[in-house]
This record gives sequence, C-alpha cells and structure tokens, in this order.
Amino acid sequence: MEEKEMRAVYAETLIDLARHDPRIVVVEADLMRATGTMAFKSAFPERAVDVGVAEADLLGVSAGLSVAGKIPFAATFGCFASRRAFDQFFVSANYAGLNVKLVGTDPGISAAYNGGTHMPFEDIGMMKLIPDLTIVEPCDPVSLKALTIACAEHQGCTYMRLHRKAVPRIYKKDEEFILGKGKVLKDGSDVTIIAIGAILVPEAIKASNALSKKGVSAAVIDMHTVKPLDKELVLSYARKTGAIVTAENHQVCGGMGDSVAHFLSTAHPTKLAMVGIHDEFGQVGTQQWLQEHYRLTAEEIERKALSLVER
Repeated sequence: MEEKEMRAVYAETLIDLARHDPRIVVVEADLMRATGTMAFKSAFPERAVDVGVAEADLLGVSAGLSVAGKIPFAATFGCFASRRAFDQFFVSANYAGLNVKLVGTDPGISAAYNGGTHMPFEDIGMMKLIPDLTIVEPCDPVSLKALTIACAEHQGCTYMRLHRKAVPRIYKKDEEFILGKGKVLKDGSDVTIIAIGAILVPEAIKASNALSKKGVSAAVIDMHTVKPLDKELVLSYARKTGAIVTAENHQVCGGMGDSVAHFLSTAHPTKLAMVGIHDEFGQVGTQQWLQEHYRLTAEEIERKALSLVER
C-alpha cells in the first residue's frame, strides 16, 4: 500500500506543472481540503479559484479561464462533476471546443460513508456521450501523475476519475503512459481481464494469480483510458484468448465493459462477462463491505473467468 494519498499526488503533480507552465490553474467548488489542492493554493494563491458550493459555476468559470488561454483543472466529487454540472461541461467546455480538465473524485464505492447520493456509478456512461472527450481513470500514484501530465498536455477537454485515498502501487515510478493506449500488466493465453481504477486493477491481478494456481492463464490489462478505447489492444487479446472479463467500479451499463462489448460485437464476437455494478444504487458502508456487496472482488472476477473458460 502506498503511504501517500492519491489526492496528495494529484496536488503535487499540479504544483510541479504550474512551476513550469503559467497557464495551469486550479478551480474548486468548496472542496480544496477534500481534493488536496490546499497545497496548490498555498504555492500559487493567485492561480487557485474557489467558486463555493456551485458546480455549474465551477465549469462556467473554468470555461472562461480556458478562453483566456489558461489550462484549468476543475475538481469536485464525481457525482457533482457528472450529474449536477453535465450541461455546463457539455456545452460551455466541450461543445465550445475548449480545454477544461474536469476531475471527479470518489468514483463509485470509494465514496463509502458519503453514501448513495455521492456514489457516481454512472459518470463514465454520461461522459462517454460527449463527442471527442478523453476519459481516464488512474489506478495508482504512478499512473495518476503520468495521466495528469498527459491531460495537461492534451489539447481538448478531459475527464478523470480520481480515487482520493491511499491505494496499492502497481507501476514502477518511471512507467510511461499514453492516452488511449492500455497497459498489459500480465500476459495470458486462456482469458483476458480488462480492468480500470484503483479498486479493480489490484483485484484483477489477484484474480489472475488465483487462476494460475488452477491452471488458467489469465492476462490482465489496465485500460486506464476509457475513451478513446484501445481497440487494437482489445482486439488482439480477444483473438488471443477468446474470452474477456471486464471489471470496473461503475455500472456495467454504459461503462468501460459496455464499450468493450460494443466494439467486439461487430469487430470480433467474443465470450465476455462483466464485473461491476448491476443496476443498483449506492449506499452507506465501508469500502470493503461495499466491494463484497456489489461483488467487486477478485473472487468474482475469478468465478466469471472460470465460467468463460469452461464454456
């Protein structure tokens, strides 16, 4: 487990970017302490804007800053970034062809004790509908830093799902990431596990290790960029293994797995199973309890992988 929280890595990365690029600004909706960006405000007080509890204004101000030539990183809880401010992000930022970097924190069950109202199980599905929007979900501090930098360098709007707390480290510190190109964490020949995020990528690795003890060779892919989907990588492993399990902290309807299924249905029909939220609302609980309740676990990934292999 990484000692440093993900939000601290996010803030430190923005501070490093801001030292070299005067266009980097941070916009928040009364959640600087929750997001970790108080450190950015201390370093660059004139480049940190708090609009208060007003998520529509968060996106409107960010759009204005983008028009003025800035690169705004706007953050709030994922439920507000998607459900509450969708129209402003869609029209003022994306339709206008601007350069706003929206960050939705506490994706899915990571909202834990904030409960069902604050659990975005549908934000990827909503954001996927926006033309030309890039959507990413880092799984550890290394990928978070690299993808934050990549989003800053990308010309156009982006949406990042940010797990705030400490998570297991998956990558070595010098690992390189390219938007739109997934990472093969483990090769395999019998089944492919495609996962995203700080909860399901580690679970996918655990499942692969457990499957290997049962004689099943399971590849693991971190599909850190949900949109654009790395179709070339998905197709190559669909052909190689003939079976795919997707795993995500999101509704299976509209999520990353939905994108994989939609693509493969015409490109290369493949046996497929999905681990994720199945048409349910969120609720209050510890992350561990919620993982077990919604079956976002290595055991569920393993069970579905074995079912596909047996078929």
